[in-house]
Amino acid sequence: MSNTKTAIRTIYFSIIANTTLALIKGLAGFLGNSYALIADAIESTTDIFSSLLVLFGLKYAKRPADKNHPYGHGKIEPLITFLVVAFLVISAAIIAYESILNIQTPHHSPKGWTLLVLGAIILWKEISFRIVIKRSKATNSSSLKADAWHHRSDAITSVMAFLGISISLIFGEGYESADDWAALFASAFILYNSYLIFRPALAEVMDEHIYDDLLNEIRIESSKVNGVIDTEKCFIRKSGMKYHVDLHARVNGKLSVKEGHDIAHNLKDHLAAAIPNLGHVLIHIEPHI
Repeated sequence: MSNTKTAIRTIYFSIIANTTLALIKGLAGFLGNSYALIADAIESTTDIFSSLLVLFGLKYAKRPADKNHPYGHGKIEPLITFLVVAFLVISAAIIAYESILNIQTPHHSPKGWTLLVLGAIILWKEISFRIVIKRSKATNSSSLKADAWHHRSDAITSVMAFLGISISLIFGEGYESADDWAALFASAFILYNSYLIFRPALAEVMDEHIYDDLLNEIRIESSKVNGVIDTEKCFIRKSGMKYHVDLHARVNGKLSVKEGHDIAHNLKDHLAAAIPNLGHVLIHIEPHI
């Protein structure tokens, strides 16, 4: 199965999971008198829309290269990631706002059974995070990674809600708003995770050099090609799930143009076979004296 198909299937998994959990959290929060659970349901609802955005981005990114986009359409991935981060920030702001209002409003303590609901939710969201983050690494998808962190941030808000409700139930009167404070602290965690997702996507858009491991692998594989004496400059930039490479290779300066041209083609073919995630590979031949 291709990386794109794997990523798209993973996003469908996220959409179904988030929709189910949003309904469960909202209903449990309303019936169980837990504002933290209701806040959790709000975040899961925004997760649905962000997952739909990621799905759109992945389907758009798989379009083949054309005249106007010779390197393909992969750059939409970090742009979609920015939108996903925006959804995270908005959900954190909503949760913080509602929490502050609820802290100022007297209300009853949450029901004890809501802890059972939260325990199951935390376990499921952590499992979901591990599934999606594993597939994001396998496919090199930044937007899929952002979706994975949505699951982790959801798990964090659920943990905070669990702690808040526990405090409210253990200490009783006077601690009814503990789960509201928990939701408020959870919003801060969500904002921090938003930055962790945003930074690598920004690096991708700005073509920052953050691929040292891949660069070393390219140099090692290049040395295996007959006629390549050494490598010099190597520039790597990511677009979608592919890495585009500009590589300077040193060859015998006494070779003919055709011989140098053949070595460049052999090097390009070898790199494409050895490192499947490479996209366009441009080889520049330098004479070795």
